[in-house]
Amino acid sequence: MKTTTDTTAAGHGGDVRLTGISKTYGSFTAVHPLDLTVPQGSFFALLGASGCGKTTTLRMIAGLEEPTAGTVHLGDQDVTALPPYKRPVNTVFQSYALFPHLDIFENVAFGLRRRGIRSVKKQVEEMLELVQLGEQARKKPHQLSGGQQQRVAVARALINHPKVLLLDEPLGALDLKLRRQMQLELKRIQTEVGITFVHVTHDQEEAMTMADTVAVMNAGRVEQLGSPADLYENPRTTFVANFLGTSNFIEAEVDTASGDEIVLKAGGGKLVLPGARNSAPTTAGGKVLLGVRPEKIALTHAGDAGGIPEGRNRITGKIVDSSFIGVSTQFVVDSPVCSDFEVYVQNVDRDPRLQPGAEVVLHWSPAHTFGLDAAQDVDAGVETVEEEVA
Repeated sequence: MKTTTDTTAAGHGGDVRLTGISKTYGSFTAVHPLDLTVPQGSFFALLGASGCGKTTTLRMIAGLEEPTAGTVHLGDQDVTALPPYKRPVNTVFQSYALFPHLDIFENVAFGLRRRGIRSVKKQVEEMLELVQLGEQARKKPHQLSGGQQQRVAVARALINHPKVLLLDEPLGALDLKLRRQMQLELKRIQTEVGITFVHVTHDQEEAMTMADTVAVMNAGRVEQLGSPADLYENPRTTFVANFLGTSNFIEAEVDTASGDEIVLKAGGGKLVLPGARNSAPTTAGGKVLLGVRPEKIALTHAGDAGGIPEGRNRITGKIVDSSFIGVSTQFVVDSPVCSDFEVYVQNVDRDPRLQPGAEVVLHWSPAHTFGLDAAQDVDAGVETVEEEVA
């Protein structure tokens, strides 16, 4: 099956255009044929677990892997047959690959000097200012932090004025706090220079923080493509719903479908699903996986159920576990429609009665509900798969 995904309305004008591109290793298909257009000047992320084909796709753009089929265009140029050094791209890797014997200035200047450019001072200084390392110019790489070394690697790549900057898990070696700082830093740099960034990552938060557009990859195919908010709020598959955050699923049956609403039966009660947020068949009696994110749900002690506003979806249950994590408390609720319903409640006004064993009512706005085809694996995307091939 061919995956056709195009992020531009006209299908052209992107800095990166992959047409029918695929990669096989013997009998194993790492990337199934896909069409992908990355808009010019955008921050684009290829997101997925190890082994999904995202790095192989990036390496085909860079020229480090030869496609089994299909073509790679950078701008209007077909670069499919060109070696890496003739492509208008630069790649930043997780390992940074800085020259330990050269200072920061000379590391950044390396590409210019290699091309025979003698007057490099102004360009290097401007690039070091862009990555906020002007005062570190004469230090050696080992004297810098991991985040600073990563910024040097970005500066060294950008000074060559590539049409596209490729980033292969660039923040993977950094600790959590530094990684979050660098996410904002990379987004700032991309906005300032205005060139196309294509970023490979397995980290959902990283992709959603930085990217304008995210392509979620699974088993060599693009599972879904869109803005971070659209992917999170409107997943079209269980894999995307589970891979981007956490989702609760209820197996339900279509009762009626009229106008903008679908009424579903589950556990003896009825739940409402907006028609615009449903991707499952709506034949009466048909099965639907009703989904809702844990943070969209309110948790009310059963003794206060009379105060819940009309028109909200609601189910009953019993708290079986709770975890205080500072900003919120995470509850697990055993319900007739789902044995391990997850609910995240912000720690604003904590109800001391909400403890394991308490009878509760879970309720949420129908607008926060989405519907998926019940034929899918409800646990798809929950666990990562084996190591990436390339």
